[in-house]
Amino acid sequence: MTPVNRRKLFEILKSADPTPTTELQYNTTFQLLIAVLLSAQATDKGVNKATPALFKAAGTPAKMHALGLRKLKSYIKTIGLYNTKAANIMKTCKILRDQHGGRVPKNREALEALPGVGRKTANVVLNTAFGLPTIAVDTHIFRLANRTGLGPGKNVLAVEAALEKNIPNEYKQDAHHWLILHGRYTCVARKPRCGSCTIYDLCEFGDKVEP
Repeated sequence: MTPVNRRKLFEILKSADPTPTTELQYNTTFQLLIAVLLSAQATDKGVNKATPALFKAAGTPAKMHALGLRKLKSYIKTIGLYNTKAANIMKTCKILRDQHGGRVPKNREALEALPGVGRKTANVVLNTAFGLPTIAVDTHIFRLANRTGLGPGKNVLAVEAALEKNIPNEYKQDAHHWLILHGRYTCVARKPRCGSCTIYDLCEFGDKVEP
């Protein structure tokens, strides 16, 4: 995809959604971190059904750790891999409480040192909570970046690097949200909805469904 078309693509996405954000529901940076941890291999809708009661009962690292593992599991048992996620959350809460004064660090290295927090989760928190121009490559963005030609790559790190290189600087802050939403609702996995795609003419996908 040419630089001109890349810029046009983001102009279109911005025009349709000037202030994109995550669909996860949260009130604090800590709650965002927990929601993103829970969303791995799960849907945002599923996470959003579980977290209101959890956050009402324990909205801080100290309170969530004080719940204990069994009680924590009871709040998130509807979410996939909840046993592993609960164990990681308990460890993460303890670290946040004891080492960071109950605050989520604004530092990639410190974030990725938390149990269950990988590069993608760290990128989401850095972007959404702290306003840094990071791009978290999930399955939707990986698919869209390769299909459209915006940031092709064989793995998530390659795609992230390509997107960081190819996305115009003025669009990097919101690019993650635009791309994930477009991949989630339009450029879907099995049968992309090309007929309703706002960037159809710019997309380089070889098997586009004619509108």
